[in-house]
Amino acid sequence: MEFKEKLKEYQNIVNEELEKYIRKGKCPEEVLNNSMEYSLMAGGKRLRPILVLATYELFKKDYEECMPFAVAIEMVHNFSLIHDDLPEIDNDDFRHGKPTNHKQFGHATALLAGDGLLNQAYIVISDEILYSIENQYKENFHNKARAFNEFTKAVDRMIAGEYLDTELEGQKIPKDMLEYIHVNKTGALLKLCARMGAILADSSEKDIERLSKYADKIGLAFQIKDDILSEEGNPEITGKPVGNDKELGKCTYVSYYGLDGAKKELEKIIKEAIDELEIYGEKAEFLRQLALYIKDRNK
Repeated sequence: MEFKEKLKEYQNIVNEELEKYIRKGKCPEEVLNNSMEYSLMAGGKRLRPILVLATYELFKKDYEECMPFAVAIEMVHNFSLIHDDLPEIDNDDFRHGKPTNHKQFGHATALLAGDGLLNQAYIVISDEILYSIENQYKENFHNKARAFNEFTKAVDRMIAGEYLDTELEGQKIPKDMLEYIHVNKTGALLKLCARMGAILADSSEKDIERLSKYADKIGLAFQIKDDILSEEGNPEITGKPVGNDKELGKCTYVSYYGLDGAKKELEKIIKEAIDELEIYGEKAEFLRQLALYIKDRNK
Protein backbone atom coordinates (compact mmCIF):
# COMPACT_ATOMS: atom_id res chain seq x y z
CA MET A 1 0.00 0.00 0.00
CA GLU A 2 1.28 3.48 -0.90
CA PHE A 3 2.22 5.74 2.00
CA LYS A 4 -0.58 8.27 1.38
CA GLU A 5 -3.17 5.50 1.24
CA LYS A 6 -1.88 3.96 4.47
CA LEU A 7 -1.77 7.38 6.14
CA LYS A 8 -5.38 8.01 5.12
CA GLU A 9 -6.39 4.58 6.39
CA TYR A 10 -4.81 5.31 9.76
CA GLN A 11 -6.46 8.74 9.89
CA ASN A 12 -9.87 7.20 9.22
CA ILE A 13 -9.31 4.58 11.94
CA VAL A 14 -8.37 7.27 14.46
CA ASN A 15 -11.27 9.56 13.50
CA GLU A 16 -13.79 6.74 13.81
CA GLU A 17 -12.42 5.86 17.24
CA LEU A 18 -12.45 9.48 18.44
CA GLU A 19 -16.12 9.76 17.43
CA LYS A 20 -16.95 7.15 20.08
CA TYR A 21 -15.81 9.54 22.82
CA ILE A 22 -17.82 12.59 21.72
CA ARG A 23 -20.35 13.52 24.38
CA LYS A 24 -23.66 14.02 22.59
CA GLY A 25 -27.09 14.87 23.90
CA LYS A 26 -28.73 17.57 25.95
CA CYS A 27 -27.17 18.42 29.31
CA PRO A 28 -26.33 21.57 31.28
CA GLU A 29 -22.72 21.48 30.04
CA GLU A 30 -23.69 20.89 26.39
CA VAL A 31 -21.82 23.98 25.13
CA LEU A 32 -18.64 22.79 26.85
CA ASN A 33 -19.00 19.38 25.20
CA ASN A 34 -19.54 21.07 21.83
CA SER A 35 -16.39 23.12 22.39
CA MET A 36 -14.37 19.98 23.11
CA GLU A 37 -15.75 18.28 20.00
CA TYR A 38 -15.07 21.37 17.88
CA SER A 39 -11.33 21.11 18.48
CA LEU A 40 -10.99 17.34 18.75
CA MET A 41 -12.76 16.72 15.43
CA ALA A 42 -11.44 19.76 13.55
CA GLY A 43 -9.16 17.60 11.42
CA GLY A 44 -5.42 17.71 11.59
CA LYS A 45 -2.85 15.11 10.64
CA ARG A 46 -3.49 12.71 13.59
CA LEU A 47 0.27 12.19 13.57
CA ARG A 48 0.57 11.27 17.25
CA PRO A 49 -2.02 8.47 17.41
CA ILE A 50 -0.81 7.19 14.05
CA LEU A 51 2.71 6.97 15.43
CA VAL A 52 1.42 4.86 18.34
CA LEU A 53 -0.36 2.48 15.95
CA ALA A 54 2.46 2.25 13.40
CA THR A 55 5.11 1.62 16.05
CA TYR A 56 2.93 -1.06 17.66
CA GLU A 57 2.44 -2.71 14.26
CA LEU A 58 6.18 -3.15 13.86
CA PHE A 59 5.78 -5.99 16.35
CA LYS A 60 2.10 -6.97 16.48
CA LYS A 61 -0.98 -6.58 14.29
CA ASP A 62 -3.83 -6.34 16.82
CA TYR A 63 -3.59 -2.54 17.05
CA GLU A 64 -6.93 -2.35 18.90
CA GLU A 65 -4.90 -3.19 22.02
CA CYS A 66 -3.18 0.19 21.92
CA MET A 67 -6.11 2.24 20.60
CA PRO A 68 -7.13 3.79 23.97
CA PHE A 69 -3.61 5.18 24.33
CA ALA A 70 -3.66 6.51 20.76
CA VAL A 71 -7.00 8.22 21.39
CA ALA A 72 -5.79 9.68 24.68
CA ILE A 73 -2.68 11.20 23.13
CA GLU A 74 -4.80 12.98 20.51
CA MET A 75 -6.99 14.40 23.27
CA VAL A 76 -3.91 15.74 25.06
CA HIS A 77 -2.57 17.19 21.81
CA ASN A 78 -5.81 19.07 21.22
CA PHE A 79 -5.86 20.29 24.82
CA SER A 80 -2.44 21.80 24.17
CA LEU A 81 -3.60 23.41 20.90
CA ILE A 82 -6.61 25.07 22.52
CA HIS A 83 -4.44 26.55 25.28
CA ASP A 84 -1.62 27.40 22.86
CA ASP A 85 -4.03 29.55 20.81
CA LEU A 86 -5.31 31.57 23.79
CA PRO A 87 -4.54 35.33 23.98
CA GLU A 88 -2.14 34.76 26.89
CA ILE A 89 -0.01 32.35 24.83
CA ASP A 90 0.11 32.74 21.01
CA ASN A 91 -3.12 34.71 20.55
CA ASP A 92 -4.05 32.95 17.31
CA ASP A 93 -7.38 33.50 15.57
CA PHE A 94 -7.34 30.50 13.21
CA ARG A 95 -6.37 26.82 13.29
CA HIS A 96 -7.06 24.28 10.53
CA GLY A 97 -8.58 27.17 8.59
CA LYS A 98 -11.31 27.68 11.21
CA PRO A 99 -11.66 30.15 14.10
CA THR A 100 -9.73 28.99 17.14
CA ASN A 101 -11.73 27.60 20.04
CA HIS A 102 -11.72 30.81 22.10
CA LYS A 103 -12.88 32.79 19.05
CA GLN A 104 -15.75 30.37 18.50
CA PHE A 105 -16.86 29.72 22.09
CA GLY A 106 -15.29 32.43 24.23
CA HIS A 107 -12.21 32.48 26.40
CA ALA A 108 -13.59 30.77 29.52
CA THR A 109 -15.25 27.92 27.63
CA ALA A 110 -12.12 27.29 25.53
CA LEU A 111 -9.97 27.18 28.64
CA LEU A 112 -12.27 24.63 30.24
CA ALA A 113 -12.61 22.64 26.99
CA GLY A 114 -8.83 22.21 26.99
CA ASP A 115 -8.95 21.10 30.62
CA GLY A 116 -11.78 18.73 29.76
CA LEU A 117 -9.84 17.04 26.94
CA LEU A 118 -6.80 16.63 29.16
CA ASN A 119 -8.87 14.98 31.87
CA GLN A 120 -10.79 12.83 29.39
CA ALA A 121 -7.47 11.42 28.17
CA TYR A 122 -6.73 10.22 31.70
CA ILE A 123 -10.23 8.74 31.97
CA VAL A 124 -9.74 6.76 28.74
CA ILE A 125 -6.44 5.23 29.86
CA SER A 126 -7.44 4.61 33.47
CA ASP A 127 -10.62 2.85 32.26
CA GLU A 128 -8.44 0.60 30.10
CA ILE A 129 -6.14 -0.23 33.00
CA LEU A 130 -9.11 -0.88 35.31
CA TYR A 131 -10.51 -3.25 32.70
CA SER A 132 -7.18 -5.11 32.73
CA ILE A 133 -7.27 -5.44 36.52
CA GLU A 134 -10.84 -6.68 36.52
CA ASN A 135 -9.92 -9.31 33.95
CA GLN A 136 -7.22 -10.78 36.20
CA TYR A 137 -4.27 -9.06 34.49
CA LYS A 138 -4.86 -10.96 31.26
CA GLU A 139 -4.77 -7.83 29.10
CA ASN A 140 -1.11 -6.83 29.19
CA PHE A 141 -1.56 -5.02 32.49
CA HIS A 142 2.09 -4.37 33.31
CA ASN A 143 2.87 -2.77 29.95
CA LYS A 144 -0.28 -0.66 30.07
CA ALA A 145 0.62 0.61 33.54
CA ARG A 146 4.13 1.45 32.35
CA ALA A 147 2.77 3.26 29.27
CA PHE A 148 0.40 5.24 31.50
CA ASN A 149 3.27 6.26 33.76
CA GLU A 150 5.28 7.48 30.78
CA PHE A 151 2.18 9.25 29.47
CA THR A 152 1.85 11.34 32.65
CA LYS A 153 5.52 12.32 32.59
CA ALA A 154 5.48 13.31 28.91
CA VAL A 155 2.47 15.60 29.46
CA ASP A 156 4.38 17.20 32.34
CA ARG A 157 7.35 17.85 30.01
CA MET A 158 5.12 19.25 27.26
CA ILE A 159 3.66 21.78 29.70
CA ALA A 160 7.14 22.74 30.92
CA GLY A 161 8.27 23.34 27.34
CA GLU A 162 5.20 25.46 26.60
CA TYR A 163 5.88 27.54 29.71
CA LEU A 164 9.47 28.24 28.68
CA ASP A 165 8.46 29.03 25.11
CA THR A 166 6.03 31.63 26.44
CA GLU A 167 8.18 32.96 29.26
CA LEU A 168 11.26 33.51 27.07
CA GLU A 169 9.33 35.13 24.24
CA GLY A 170 11.20 38.11 22.81
CA GLN A 171 14.50 37.09 24.41
CA LYS A 172 17.66 35.92 22.69
CA ILE A 173 18.38 32.46 24.04
CA PRO A 174 21.27 30.02 23.46
CA LYS A 175 20.95 26.98 21.21
CA ASP A 176 20.82 24.53 24.11
CA MET A 177 17.81 26.34 25.60
CA LEU A 178 16.07 26.43 22.21
CA GLU A 179 16.52 22.68 21.91
CA TYR A 180 15.47 22.11 25.54
CA ILE A 181 12.22 23.98 24.92
CA HIS A 182 11.30 21.97 21.86
CA VAL A 183 12.52 18.59 23.09
CA ASN A 184 9.87 19.11 25.75
CA LYS A 185 7.16 21.21 24.09
CA THR A 186 6.97 19.27 20.80
CA GLY A 187 9.25 16.28 21.18
CA ALA A 188 7.98 14.84 24.46
CA LEU A 189 4.61 13.69 23.10
CA LEU A 190 6.05 12.36 19.84
CA LYS A 191 8.68 10.38 21.72
CA LEU A 192 5.96 9.11 24.04
CA CYS A 193 3.93 7.86 21.06
CA ALA A 194 6.76 5.69 19.76
CA ARG A 195 7.62 4.43 23.22
CA MET A 196 3.99 3.58 24.03
CA GLY A 197 3.56 1.68 20.78
CA ALA A 198 6.70 -0.36 21.47
CA ILE A 199 5.93 -0.90 25.17
CA LEU A 200 2.35 -2.00 24.53
CA ALA A 201 3.59 -4.42 21.86
CA ASP A 202 5.86 -5.97 24.50
CA SER A 203 9.00 -5.25 22.48
CA SER A 204 12.54 -5.43 23.87
CA GLU A 205 14.23 -2.58 25.72
CA LYS A 206 16.64 -2.22 22.79
CA ASP A 207 13.70 -1.71 20.44
CA ILE A 208 12.09 0.80 22.78
CA GLU A 209 15.29 2.84 22.98
CA ARG A 210 15.95 2.64 19.23
CA LEU A 211 12.45 3.89 18.45
CA SER A 212 12.81 6.57 21.11
CA LYS A 213 15.82 7.92 19.21
CA TYR A 214 13.83 7.87 15.97
CA ALA A 215 10.98 9.76 17.64
CA ASP A 216 13.39 12.27 19.23
CA LYS A 217 14.64 13.09 15.74
CA ILE A 218 11.25 13.43 14.08
CA GLY A 219 10.00 15.49 17.04
CA LEU A 220 12.80 17.99 16.54
CA ALA A 221 12.26 17.88 12.78
CA PHE A 222 8.56 18.57 13.26
CA GLN A 223 9.34 21.74 15.21
CA ILE A 224 11.95 22.93 12.71
CA LYS A 225 9.45 22.42 9.89
CA ASP A 226 6.81 24.33 11.87
CA ASP A 227 9.27 27.21 12.24
CA ILE A 228 9.98 27.14 8.50
CA LEU A 229 6.27 27.14 7.66
CA SER A 230 5.73 30.03 10.06
CA GLU A 231 8.25 31.96 8.00
CA GLU A 232 7.30 31.01 4.44
CA GLY A 233 4.18 28.83 4.53
CA ASN A 234 0.95 29.56 2.69
CA PRO A 235 -1.73 30.58 5.23
CA GLU A 236 -4.44 29.23 2.94
CA ILE A 237 -2.81 25.80 3.27
CA THR A 238 -1.47 25.92 6.83
CA GLY A 239 -4.76 27.31 8.16
CA LYS A 240 -2.97 29.78 10.43
CA PRO A 241 -1.19 33.12 9.94
CA VAL A 242 2.38 33.27 8.64
CA GLY A 243 4.95 35.42 10.44
CA ASN A 244 3.32 35.12 13.85
CA ASP A 245 6.50 33.79 15.50
CA LYS A 246 8.53 36.73 14.22
CA GLU A 247 5.84 39.18 15.30
CA LEU A 248 5.85 37.73 18.82
CA GLY A 249 9.64 37.84 18.97
CA LYS A 250 9.95 34.07 19.46
CA CYS A 251 13.36 32.45 19.19
CA THR A 252 12.92 29.72 16.57
CA TYR A 253 15.18 27.51 14.49
CA VAL A 254 14.73 29.99 11.64
CA SER A 255 15.70 32.98 13.79
CA TYR A 256 18.70 31.03 15.12
CA TYR A 257 19.99 29.32 11.95
CA GLY A 258 18.40 31.47 9.24
CA LEU A 259 15.89 29.99 6.78
CA ASP A 260 18.46 28.10 4.66
CA GLY A 261 20.31 26.89 7.77
CA ALA A 262 17.08 25.59 9.30
CA LYS A 263 16.33 23.67 6.10
CA LYS A 264 19.78 22.05 6.16
CA GLU A 265 19.34 21.12 9.82
CA LEU A 266 15.97 19.57 8.96
CA GLU A 267 17.49 17.42 6.20
CA LYS A 268 20.24 16.19 8.53
CA ILE A 269 17.89 15.26 11.36
CA ILE A 270 15.46 13.40 9.11
CA LYS A 271 18.35 11.32 7.71
CA GLU A 272 19.43 10.47 11.26
CA ALA A 273 15.85 9.44 12.12
CA ILE A 274 15.60 7.13 9.11
CA ASP A 275 18.97 5.55 9.92
CA GLU A 276 17.55 4.39 13.28
CA LEU A 277 15.03 2.21 11.42
CA GLU A 278 17.49 0.29 9.24
CA ILE A 279 17.39 -2.83 11.41
CA TYR A 280 13.64 -3.30 10.79
CA GLY A 281 13.90 -3.49 7.01
CA GLU A 282 10.69 -3.31 5.00
CA LYS A 283 8.53 -3.52 8.14
CA ALA A 284 9.50 0.07 8.97
CA GLU A 285 8.77 1.53 5.54
CA PHE A 286 5.74 3.46 6.78
CA LEU A 287 7.79 5.01 9.60
CA ARG A 288 10.52 5.95 7.11
CA GLN A 289 7.96 7.59 4.86
CA LEU A 290 6.41 9.30 7.88
CA ALA A 291 9.74 11.00 8.62
CA LEU A 292 9.91 12.25 5.01
CA TYR A 293 6.29 13.39 5.25
CA ILE A 294 7.18 15.53 8.26
CA LYS A 295 10.04 17.09 6.30
CA ASP A 296 8.05 17.77 3.14
CA ARG A 297 4.63 18.73 4.54
CA ASN A 298 3.13 22.12 3.69
CA LYS A 299 0.88 22.46 6.72
